[in-house]
Amino acid sequence: MAPTPTIELIHRGSEGYEEARRATCRNRHLPDRYAEVIVQATNEAEAAAAIRLAAENDWRVAIRSGGHSFSCNHIREGGMLLDLSRLNDVEIDGAAMTAAVGPGCRSDELDALLAERDLFFPVGHCQGVGLGGYLLQGGFGWNSRTLGMACESVLAIDYVDADGEVRHASPEENADVYWAARGSGPGFVGAITRYHLRLYPRPAFIGSRLGVYPLEKFEEVFRWVKEVGPTVSQHVELMWVVTRRLPITGEPGMMVIVAVFADSEEEARQEVSFVDSRPDGATMFLPFTEMSLAELTAETMSNYPEDHNHVVDNTWTHATADELLPAMRGILEDLPPAPSHFIWLNWSPKTQRSEMAFSLEDEFYTAQYGLWSEDDEHLEEPVTAWVNAGIAALAPHSSGIQLADENLARRDAPFMAEANRARLESIRQERDPGRRFHTYGSVAD
Repeated sequence: MAPTPTIELIHRGSEGYEEARRATCRNRHLPDRYAEVIVQATNEAEAAAAIRLAAENDWRVAIRSGGHSFSCNHIREGGMLLDLSRLNDVEIDGAAMTAAVGPGCRSDELDALLAERDLFFPVGHCQGVGLGGYLLQGGFGWNSRTLGMACESVLAIDYVDADGEVRHASPEENADVYWAARGSGPGFVGAITRYHLRLYPRPAFIGSRLGVYPLEKFEEVFRWVKEVGPTVSQHVELMWVVTRRLPITGEPGMMVIVAVFADSEEEARQEVSFVDSRPDGATMFLPFTEMSLAELTAETMSNYPEDHNHVVDNTWTHATADELLPAMRGILEDLPPAPSHFIWLNWSPKTQRSEMAFSLEDEFYTAQYGLWSEDDEHLEEPVTAWVNAGIAALAPHSSGIQLADENLARRDAPFMAEANRARLESIRQERDPGRRFHTYGSVAD
């Protein structure tokens, strides 16, 4: 038996504790909660030793991989915060079209390595997203309308269980844990130390069109997007963003974003031809252009500057334009200063999903992102009120939320089919009866 590795504990109140706590979350608006100890594991053995130590001390365990959780779900009161961001190794097998990655590996880092080999995986839309949390919550990634949720391309996992034992889960081994790993988010029953992923050929052509409209054209554009959305090719991502300061113009407005993943430029142009039916009155509509995935991701990040406070919430819906417009008008009228913004994503899933914990989605996805800098602390109250009011206005038309932008500590909302949630709780009772691992941080938990 290998010797137990020595792990460093960063105790609450000790030098470096607050720096380590803050480093676990991209959101500067941290909750007022403090773990008793923080462990920054550097490998699987240290992660396992940390969980065994937690069991010895009767500590509950919260886990961080990339830190892009806007709710900072992993920051809990008491117990242990296990930081797995340093488990970021990547092994790519091009012949087998597979990869083994640590939970701390970032989406953009993985994509850069795959691009060198002309391979692809539906990584997250934002830079810095750790694959651990991203894959656990489902994984709404680039080209996911074609390839499916990123978690559907998880072939197996290695994880540490509630007793501190390293185990493997796949469709053939610990199948219940494998089922839970694909969509349970922060409610998972272990600490994943490695993902085994299915890879794909890289699309031969990735392209984009960007258009800008003044805010007074909102209703026309909204009705158009709502109408064409269900007919848009699965190879196309269609979304719009509303903000008081668009990155492309510096003015208030609405930006329509069309991204396409195709086998050729000719096919790509055909699949974005629906844009020709757009409403008149655009401030600008840029020509269709080829872009790398790294460039698309960088454009996305223009809405998410570093070192900002965030309050975020979201909803799924299939309501009609007439049903949604009253709430939409209120959200836009009260829109705070940039970089706060509102997004609408056309999803319209048409594929049959795998058997997994992930089980709630709808035709369209909306999210409100309230942001303010440390120099604008006076904005915290109105920005938070804007997010809460907008979500409340949309609530009658909501079918649930996605875990990527959850705000469960502030309000409860469905994020999984009832039967799947019941099955997950049954798995938890068997695999983690002592509740070693934290769950969702929900107001209902």
